[in-house]
Amino acid sequence: MAKKIKNESPIKSLAGYGGQRALRKKIERSTTIASNKEAIAHTLLSVANTTVMDVMSWDENGVFIKDSKDITSIAAQAIKKVRFTPEGKIIDIEFHDKGPFMRLLAQASGMLDKQDQSDKPSVIGINVKSPEIIDNE
Repeated sequence: MAKKIKNESPIKSLAGYGGQRALRKKIERSTTIASNKEAIAHTLLSVANTTVMDVMSWDENGVFIKDSKDITSIAAQAIKKVRFTPEGKIIDIEFHDKGPFMRLLAQASGMLDKQDQSDKPSVIGINVKSPEIIDNE
């Protein structure tokens, strides 16, 4: 006889929900992200703050690419692709596009949130007219 395996659900309230499997996957993903917030933020900031000067330098004699041991792990996270010649010389370094990373950081910090208008004072136009003084003397 087959042994019945009890399906332990981390969230007991999902027992009668029809889309239980999809919802459980979303919750598991969100808990993974929540437990790694610092690492995710560090990676986003690393890519957003890395410049070409972290990987290469140049002067009147030409462009010099730093040795891989001299490139910090922060700068290395921003590198998307490196192309080599058949002899092993680097001919191209491509960085990740900073736009999406900057947008995500701005969104996470609340810079892109629309300001709530309910707590701002409303402007009401009031015309004040002084009383007319009549002098009977």
